[in-house]
Amino acid sequence: MTNAVRTTATKRAPMDSMRKTALVAGALYLLTFIAIGTLTLYTPVLKDTAYILSSGSDTGLRWGALIEVIVALAGIGTAITLFPVVKRQNEAIALGFVTSRVIEGAMLLTGVVSLLSLATLHQVGTAAGADTASLLTAGASLVATYNATFLIGQTLMPATNALLLGYLMYRSGLVPRIIPTLGLIGGPLMISSVIGQAIGINEQISVWSGIALLPIFAWEFSLGLWLVFKGFRPSPITSGDTRPVGMSPAAAVAAG
Repeated sequence: MTNAVRTTATKRAPMDSMRKTALVAGALYLLTFIAIGTLTLYTPVLKDTAYILSSGSDTGLRWGALIEVIVALAGIGTAITLFPVVKRQNEAIALGFVTSRVIEGAMLLTGVVSLLSLATLHQVGTAAGADTASLLTAGASLVATYNATFLIGQTLMPATNALLLGYLMYRSGLVPRIIPTLGLIGGPLMISSVIGQAIGINEQISVWSGIALLPIFAWEFSLGLWLVFKGFRPSPITSGDTRPVGMSPAAAVAAG
């Protein structure tokens, strides 16, 4: 009898749907950080203008492409997972977040296509009698395409995501407000860096870009960790109460 009582007392409570949603979204956010690995894997491709004619291996490039496919799908997954929750705060902005994530994923996959095309041409470049001038031109074009998709997909869109989801998280109180504040600070900084790169007054690797990146990195990483280990904080939108914070039921009825 004593053992039965102890077993019942120590049995874990079942995980509710909100906790599962937070866990999945947080895990997907953390999964996107495997993209850091591409910084090393892509270095020989993006830094060597004659890579397409070299005899080096394409293994790193192909592994990097696989990682970016995973990151693209995981990023879209975060938006799909969170949408049913954050739409209770503001459906239009929540839909904008999903759209922004889909655009980000599309840009990532476009970059993957350009690099896989480069890998194919690299095999041609090592063959005897290849037209080296044409291959160099094609290789430079594909690298330029990847850099452009990186600017939009991995710089501008994360900043847009931070503004949209950061606003929803800040207003709803689903996580400590210091976390979305990082996103709301980092979003404009990153957008300013993108504009600077687009008009040629800022480089992709620079102090400005580094300062802009840090709050976005901290925002996404801390959000992922919080959702995985803590889940959503108690909030009106998780209980089905969509009144603005501080508004009484009577005021909500009067507001229609």
